[in-house]
Amino acid sequence: MNATKAIFKKQLKATGANPESLIQFLIYPLLALALGAMMDQDGMIDSLAGYFAQLPLPQYILDEMISGVTGQMAMAMPNMVTMQATIFAGMGLIPVVAAIISDDIERKSLRFLSMAGVKPSTYLIGVGGVVFFLSFFSSMLFSVVGSFFGVEMLIFMGAMMSAVAGSIVLGAAIGILSSNVQAAAGLSMPIAIALGFGPIFAQMNERIANIYHIFYTQQLNVIADYLNYGVSGTPLWQSFSIMWANVAVLGILFALVYRKKGIVE
Repeated sequence: MNATKAIFKKQLKATGANPESLIQFLIYPLLALALGAMMDQDGMIDSLAGYFAQLPLPQYILDEMISGVTGQMAMAMPNMVTMQATIFAGMGLIPVVAAIISDDIERKSLRFLSMAGVKPSTYLIGVGGVVFFLSFFSSMLFSVVGSFFGVEMLIFMGAMMSAVAGSIVLGAAIGILSSNVQAAAGLSMPIAIALGFGPIFAQMNERIANIYHIFYTQQLNVIADYLNYGVSGTPLWQSFSIMWANVAVLGILFALVYRKKGIVE
């Protein structure tokens, strides 16, 4: 417990000494707010409905056309909160954690901690706890921007923090496998882009959706869409189960590479 606190305080101090690193925890929610205001989904749908209403067709046909087309449009248009939340939890955090861990390797701090008997879980909680703590406030901003309150907020926050946990553990494993910060960036970015942007493409392609179904970022997208539209092909309990299965598998991977490389290198 004392080791965890010491590592947490060390990382919190290092993060506080670099205020620029805190910007990324604010930029994604603010970007979701700005893009959402620019797109004005409701305004676009109302304009389309007004256009159909002027067509020289019987009213009952117009009503069916307006209902069908605007409904499909609402489902097809990407929700900015969902999109940015997925990018934040997937693409944004993985390189951050990988850089932190690889920096410890480069400075030989990790080897010292390993030889001192610090367990993988202790190190991960200490370092990842800072990112988790900051991500909690980012997720709260996403919730407010997305107008998720009450039970919806609890579900959304649960999904966000599950995805954050997955990205922290994955980023940590990548950091352990990297010999320096540059190598960590080169290894983490392709993976982060695939996990961050994949669920966005999955909304437009069923084949991609089927492939990404097993990944935690896709399940975050599924849960957010359920909260936005009330439609989901996957029950909530199953989405959360998939997300935490991801965390468990990634946790095992991190423990294995920590025990191997944390001491050897």
